[in-house]
Amino acid sequence: MELILLEKVQNLGDLGEKVKVKAGFGRNYLVPQGKAVAATPANIERFEARRAELEKAAKDRLAAAGGRAAAMQELVVTIKAIASDEGKLYGSIGPREIADALVMLGHEVSKREVLQPDGPLRHVGEFDVQLQLHADIDTVIKVVVVPE
Repeated sequence: MELILLEKVQNLGDLGEKVKVKAGFGRNYLVPQGKAVAATPANIERFEARRAELEKAAKDRLAAAGGRAAAMQELVVTIKAIASDEGKLYGSIGPREIADALVMLGHEVSKREVLQPDGPLRHVGEFDVQLQLHADIDTVIKVVVVPE
């Protein structure tokens, strides 16, 4: 399936690029999310007419993400959780809990922006958690899990 990207997609391409992807990925993710359109002659013409508008919107999103990343520089988030005497949590701290704690501190973060490649936090302690605020902007915050 050949598509035209309407925004930058990580590990795929930039705004305006024609890419070939598997039909399911395009049909089930890229097109419904508004990240791409089919590469038909009519859509190519429509995209070229809107190119300047889409590039300005992409720059605005990048600038907003950069501002959010600068505001979260050196940020330490403390989360209380029920833990055993050995420091093992009853449950875990995942992206949703971290995003909720950041929102409580006044930062606009969604759970899909919180990356935990090693899985959820299951012990008391300090952890570095990566936030991907834009395809080009990552930042790291420190999460401190303390027992209740």
